[in-house]
Amino acid sequence: MLPRSALLRRNLARSLARRQSAAAPIPDARRFLTTRPDLVRPWRRKSFRGLAGLERNLATALDNHRPTDDIPFEGLPNSLAQYDPPGSLYKLQPFDISNPLIVHDNSPVYEKSRVDTAAIPGTVEEMLAVFDACIAVGKLERASLVLKRLSGFLMDPAAMMELHNCYLFEMLFQIQEQPDLDAADDMHSWFELQIHDKGLPHTPDTIAFLLKATLLTCRGDRLNRLVERYMEMLPQETALESLYLADVLTAKDLATIAEICPSYDMPDDAFLFPDVEAPVDGAVPGTSSQWTEVPGVLSTPQKGTGLKALKGTLSLFAEIPEGYDIASLSKAERREIQTRLEKDTVDAAVARWREENESLKKMGLNTSFSTATLNSRLFEWQKSLEEFISDDMAKIDESERSRKKTPEEVDRCIYGPFFRQSTPERLAAVTILSVLSGLSLNGADKGVGLATILMHLARTAEQDIGLHNELKARPKYRTAAKKRNFLRLMRQGAVGEIKASSEAAPNAAVETVRSTPVWSSTIRTKVAAVLLSGLIKVAKVQVTREHPVTKETISQIQPAFTHAIQLRKGRKIGVLIPNPTLVELMSREPRGEVLARHLPMVAEPDPWAKFDKGGFLASQVPLVRIKEYERDQKHYAQAAIARGDMDQVLRALDVLGKTAWRVNRPVFEVMLHCWNTGEAIASIPALNPEIVLPEEPDQRQDPLGRLTWMRAVRAAENERSGMHSVRCFMNFQLEIARAFRDQTFYFPHNIDFRGRAYPIPTYLNHMGADHVRGLLMFAKGKPLGENGLKWLKVQLANVYGYDKASLSEREAFAVEHMDDIRDSAKNPINGKQWWLQAEDPWQCLAACFELVAALESPDPTQYVSHLPVHQDGTCNGLQHYAALGGDTWGAQQVNLIPQERPADVYSAVAELINEIVDKDAANGVTLAKGIQGKITRKVVKQTVMTNVYGVTYVGAKKQVRRQLETLYPDLPQETGISSHLFSAYIASNIFKALSTMFHGAHEIQHWLIKIGDRVCRSVPPEQIDELAAAMEAAAAEQSSQKKGTRQKYAKETPVKIEQFQETLVWTTPLRMPVVQPYRKSGTRKIETCMQSLYVTDPDRSDPVHRVKQLQAFPPNFIHSLDASHMLLSALECDERGLTFAAVHDSFWTHACDIDVMSDVLRDSFIRIHSEDVIGRLSAEFQARYRHSLYLVRVPRSSPIGQQVTAHRRKNRMSLHAEMVMEHRRQKLLRSTDALDVKEGQEMVTPASIVGNDLDAADMAWTEEVLREEEEEEVASAAESDDVDVDAAADLDESGSATVEPKKQWNKNMIEFWAPLTFPPVPKKGDFDVRQLKTSKYFFS
Repeated sequence: MLPRSALLRRNLARSLARRQSAAAPIPDARRFLTTRPDLVRPWRRKSFRGLAGLERNLATALDNHRPTDDIPFEGLPNSLAQYDPPGSLYKLQPFDISNPLIVHDNSPVYEKSRVDTAAIPGTVEEMLAVFDACIAVGKLERASLVLKRLSGFLMDPAAMMELHNCYLFEMLFQIQEQPDLDAADDMHSWFELQIHDKGLPHTPDTIAFLLKATLLTCRGDRLNRLVERYMEMLPQETALESLYLADVLTAKDLATIAEICPSYDMPDDAFLFPDVEAPVDGAVPGTSSQWTEVPGVLSTPQKGTGLKALKGTLSLFAEIPEGYDIASLSKAERREIQTRLEKDTVDAAVARWREENESLKKMGLNTSFSTATLNSRLFEWQKSLEEFISDDMAKIDESERSRKKTPEEVDRCIYGPFFRQSTPERLAAVTILSVLSGLSLNGADKGVGLATILMHLARTAEQDIGLHNELKARPKYRTAAKKRNFLRLMRQGAVGEIKASSEAAPNAAVETVRSTPVWSSTIRTKVAAVLLSGLIKVAKVQVTREHPVTKETISQIQPAFTHAIQLRKGRKIGVLIPNPTLVELMSREPRGEVLARHLPMVAEPDPWAKFDKGGFLASQVPLVRIKEYERDQKHYAQAAIARGDMDQVLRALDVLGKTAWRVNRPVFEVMLHCWNTGEAIASIPALNPEIVLPEEPDQRQDPLGRLTWMRAVRAAENERSGMHSVRCFMNFQLEIARAFRDQTFYFPHNIDFRGRAYPIPTYLNHMGADHVRGLLMFAKGKPLGENGLKWLKVQLANVYGYDKASLSEREAFAVEHMDDIRDSAKNPINGKQWWLQAEDPWQCLAACFELVAALESPDPTQYVSHLPVHQDGTCNGLQHYAALGGDTWGAQQVNLIPQERPADVYSAVAELINEIVDKDAANGVTLAKGIQGKITRKVVKQTVMTNVYGVTYVGAKKQVRRQLETLYPDLPQETGISSHLFSAYIASNIFKALSTMFHGAHEIQHWLIKIGDRVCRSVPPEQIDELAAAMEAAAAEQSSQKKGTRQKYAKETPVKIEQFQETLVWTTPLRMPVVQPYRKSGTRKIETCMQSLYVTDPDRSDPVHRVKQLQAFPPNFIHSLDASHMLLSALECDERGLTFAAVHDSFWTHACDIDVMSDVLRDSFIRIHSEDVIGRLSAEFQARYRHSLYLVRVPRSSPIGQQVTAHRRKNRMSLHAEMVMEHRRQKLLRSTDALDVKEGQEMVTPASIVGNDLDAADMAWTEEVLREEEEEEVASAAESDDVDVDAAADLDESGSATVEPKKQWNKNMIEFWAPLTFPPVPKKGDFDVRQLKTSKYFFS
């Protein structure tokens, strides 16, 4: 007779075999999802934020959720699905623009409350984060307090039940660790009082947890009674199946339950599921048993400590011999090394500090000795800060036990659970690393704003704690809902219904993946403030100075940091000021400890699979660079990935990420030599720059002269500080380049909200300045071939600055300067240094090395070149505008039309302005006479370049003024006219010239502003329905009050701006949704242990910032087009076998492949602009914002204003009531019922009176918006250092200003609601974009 557990397993196998044979045949690949043990993931807890309804499943929120078809693997990850795309990835995929992707965030909004007496936060977001932290560290008592308070917020019962399941699971884990009857009784009591009595919908997981606790702690009658009670709560026919899917009860447990409850025993033909192989205890998520440790190797001795410092920080590099490339290892070994790099940076830094500290002690030296290295002091800081944090953790326990809590104890209760998720050692190390890197990046010598350093520290601590939690082997709760759904579909033979697509990782097909909750601004600020305050208290430095009189050497222990309040730009702000001795040490010893996400990768990046899965192997980085509170873009991106819209974008990022790089050793050696001299060479600033301060004047003789002197001193100090900051940043870059000098490495990429791609590693990447670009070359080389040598010469001429000539002239330029080129390559430091005269000297030097090496090879055509050769666009934004507007003249100026020589749009604009100036001078205009003959290419270049990207008139004046003061510093004295007046005159003429040259583009810019303006003052139908329901409820409440009271008419008042929440959303040619993030967020005062801080407190219901939305819309739209062009080109280049890299509108490949890449760039541009881009945008807006109403504003004295006023005298109602009425009228007019349509036609509203004159009536509003843009720019300029203004706001001790009063409503204007429509698309010019196919200077 078989035991019960064995019988269950036998029945299970028979049942599964019968069902699989009876159902439709399932391909092997389909079974692959559940039978491969290495795809089974460890238990993971689902995000509590998502469970609470704050972030709902986006698939249910899509207006056009794509139905599944009968293809079995439709929707599964690309790596598993047998997907045959309809065409090449670099072809534009068709999509129905009349049905755009729309995501509605219907998650509830909860009121914010104060912190209660138990120190539980008052917002749902913070409570969920605290609950998650308490569960992670096993603090059940505080977790229970959070749950009890959450129950008072009317949350979704199912969401609350998931939170209770997480709590019960942690209780069960503690019972399994140490079986205790009292703990089990607490678990049963919690279920009865908090779940059952309150009517929450328990799940099979809930019952499984209770049964498991019962089986572990009870015996005899109590066991039987409790098991029978809990089993009665499950449907009898599916009880054991549901319990098995909870992944808590073993087969032996199920057998015991079946013996106690025989009616639940299943016959032989009952459906049971096979056991899924469980993860090995202690396994680390994300690791693979097939990866082996890299064998230890003997390190090559190195001179100096710089390389050793960074290698010690990275730990793994310390074992790599000189000249050894990790790329020679197997893929699995490279991935193992990369994973370790991402995980052990903090521990390695502490180990290095300890090593140097102990080395000094062995030498008999004290670490406070004046010549001690900074690293040895850091270990003393580390130990002291560890002790501080440990003491604070003890105080946290006391605070939680305290009944009457002080404000300090309340703070400890809030940040305490987050501290407990890490260790004092890691928290101390992270604090030191983050503060020092933050000071280095933001300029240590003048101090850094406290808010800046706190946010930098908070983000680093949050990320490290998240990674630390992932490495823990502690089991975590996850739901089995997805697994149940998969097995249900498998029984039905419909696995293709699973919506996994690229949003799910290949090994996540059968379970829910937990996302780490995001800390709120309050939690971040409090955690960082405690850590920083501890560092300020314990960090000391030894200061040694010479006595000014006795000349004796005096030493003193001083604090390494000081917290002070400073007045900056009329506001008091808290700053962190490092000790000058520390600044000096940091300049001598650049910090090598950079987090792995800031470093290049030594293994190929992971392909992008979902929003937060791709690039780095272990570190989570978002696909789209957004701030934590910018949820709209995240939701849209997740929805677009889920339905496959962003496949091209993801694959293009993979192409950019897999490009392999190496350090150009010859350039690096020259750069290192120049750096170590401490002198200013090329772009390297001097270590000790000689900046002469002007002599202080006698204030009694010249009071105004002293003011001028103070400004000159401030300018000199700013110059010195700027040079110091640049040198500190270059320190990071050179140290990283030094560590990676023998390695093949990669730059994973992500995108901003417009789709522009950026490398994720911060310090060393090809988007850096000239010196960084000169340091990098392709790891894979290619023979030059027939045309490669020519393109090498052109590349050299381009980086030298000779890039306005024809291609043949650029090639001849290199030939003419061959002696200089050879001298630069053979003797770059002690030779003629011709390369230093180049516009980009380091890239010029790299080209010299490559060109000379190729010419000296036996056969230059066979020379294997690694140098990236660039093809740059001609003012790429204007190229897109010229193509959109069909401007033939403008297209000619930006090289879209074939020409013998390259056109220069900046020179063309300068010539056009000179013609205007000459004409004005002839007419006696004084400004024109003073500036005549002085308008050059340099004066107008920056403004022309940024005009396409949204520069305003005020910004343009600043740019022109800066150029005039640089080129003609004595112009005001010579003419007696201020440079402000000249810059205003020139800026207005630049705009006039551009509108003439790019007339179609100018019309498109204004059209974009018009349609954007209407969207920003529109209300969607869902919001109107909510308002109508609220008004009905208010009316019902009012009617139930006393009869006989006279009802007052609601006065006509301006609509509150809080109603306008519609942000601008559009779709790029690659089907990526772009969501502009500009909203008006409020501020929140947070009390910390250091000072009061005001931080931005964003919310998804915040109103849109209309001026920023409109100002940014045209440039962001162009950015989304040039991003699509680059990504589309990357896909085609990859398909053609090219190595490809890009810096926005500068595209790189090997010299031999330039001709191929040039064809690709032209084809991609033509492919995008052969479609009606603007017409498609108009159609998308009409579909996306259909049925919305927008607020029309016209002068009260206008004919339309008078008609609306007359109507309102007869029909008195509030503006809100008019909106609801107009909404109902539009619904009736769209009805298919003739009676409804007739009723709608008979309704009279302001919009029905105006009729088709809305466009003319609305013009006044658009003009006002443009004026508001300028006013806001002027106000911003007034706060800068250029203008002295008095602070108009009240300041408190924390350094935060009160909010300025809102602008008064203009009573001369009248407002009314109308259906949202858009003006017609501007007429396009006659330029045919296909002409650029033969334009050799389109990109050159």
